[in-house]
Amino acid sequence: MEKRVNARVGGLVQSVGFRMFVVREASAKNLSGWTRNLPDGTVEIEAQGAPELVDELLGKVHQGPSRARVTAVTVREADLETTEEGFRILY
Repeated sequence: MEKRVNARVGGLVQSVGFRMFVVREASAKNLSGWTRNLPDGTVEIEAQGAPELVDELLGKVHQGPSRARVTAVTVREADLETTEEGFRILY
């Protein structure tokens, strides 16, 4: 059984390596999905995989890389994707 979440992360999260941090953490957990910067300064993440691994990723997202300052994370369930492979940055 898998789960998929959509998360929006606020704070100092752009231009600090946040998306690459998410890709490394998600890939290490064999999650699929993507991350991208949004025009309002937040970072959006969609991640799918084993529920406990998705939750571990969300825990890491609350911390972020050393140069980031996460002030808010909102998470909601998302529909599962059946054809997606790997984890990537969307531009």
